[in-house]
Amino acid sequence: MEQLIVQRSVDYGYTELKRVYQKYAWRALIIAVAFHFMGMGAYWGAVKWGEEDEPTVSTRIRRYSELGPPPSIANANDAPAIAVSQAAVKPSIGIPVPVPDAEVSPEQTIATQTELSQQAAPVIEGAGGGGAIEKDIRIDDDSPPKDYVPVEKDPEYVKQVQPKYPEFAMRAGLEGTVWVKIWVDKEGKPKKAVIIKSDAEIFNQPSIDAAMQWVFTPAMMKNGPVAVWVSFPFRFKLLGK
Repeated sequence: MEQLIVQRSVDYGYTELKRVYQKYAWRALIIAVAFHFMGMGAYWGAVKWGEEDEPTVSTRIRRYSELGPPPSIANANDAPAIAVSQAAVKPSIGIPVPVPDAEVSPEQTIATQTELSQQAAPVIEGAGGGGAIEKDIRIDDDSPPKDYVPVEKDPEYVKQVQPKYPEFAMRAGLEGTVWVKIWVDKEGKPKKAVIIKSDAEIFNQPSIDAAMQWVFTPAMMKNGPVAVWVSFPFRFKLLGK
């Protein structure tokens, strides 16, 4: 019984495959050829059906009696006429008409070259070496001085104005010091005030307003006034504290 089972398993593997492989090989070849022809037929059918028909032009042949006269050979090379707009009024050249001497105004006269050459040119005083300048022209330099200007005598204030204590800072109990740099001109008057250092911004504007009201003696250098910068502190302090 066991020997029979082994013989059947061996026959099934090699013997049966050898017996049926030719049959299945022919079937596979036939199916492949069929698919090939089907694909080729589908391609050529699509190409055939996709072709558009060429447009047809219908022409009717007329009789000789319907054709009309042929074009003229003489006027074949003539250029087409172009319409050019012309002036509405024909221009005319004016003829000069003499005017009587009585109608000419005597005020409308033109000087001749001889009369123009005889006129004397205006004389400008001060031109050349012999002229004298009657009045000196003084140009003031409004540019601010340098931060450091050497002087023989420093400016001194002759009028001092205290700044106004801001009401808001007074209620809040704020105190501080503001350093102001003042530009003192040659006459001892302040021309500009700049904040150098400030403990509170609320004190800046009152300090500038007070500094612009000060009066100084001018700074001196070589027996002449010079403009300089001076710095002063403005202290804001409450008396109750």
